[in-house]
Amino acid sequence: MREAHFPGRAPIDAYGNGGFRFADMSHRGSVLMLPSGTYAWDISEGDPLAIGKFKRVLDEAREIEVLLVGTGREIRPLPADLKAALKAASIFSDPMNTGAAVRTYNVMLAESRAVAAALIAV
Repeated sequence: MREAHFPGRAPIDAYGNGGFRFADMSHRGSVLMLPSGTYAWDISEGDPLAIGKFKRVLDEAREIEVLLVGTGREIRPLPADLKAALKAASIFSDPMNTGAAVRTYNVMLAESRAVAAALIAV
């Protein structure tokens, strides 16, 4: 089975019901919206926000200034070790609920900012 990947940057048209709609497609589950494209992200609401789950983000750190982390229905702080790893890679991280992260991502993308988003499906 191939890993789900959309090779472009697209605004998010809708979210909810366990997934996201973007680029005239829909995806069930969480997503990473990165400079290299959109990827399926193996994480669910309530799962630990472990550094290993952010490897792809860290791999693309040179292209990312801001990482919006949509933590699900409720805002959750990032663990100290994850926040430190992102800071060491010169990435400013901002956790918020997924809805706020989607809206902020779309605005920053429209402004051609170096933004990425890690969005947990709700």
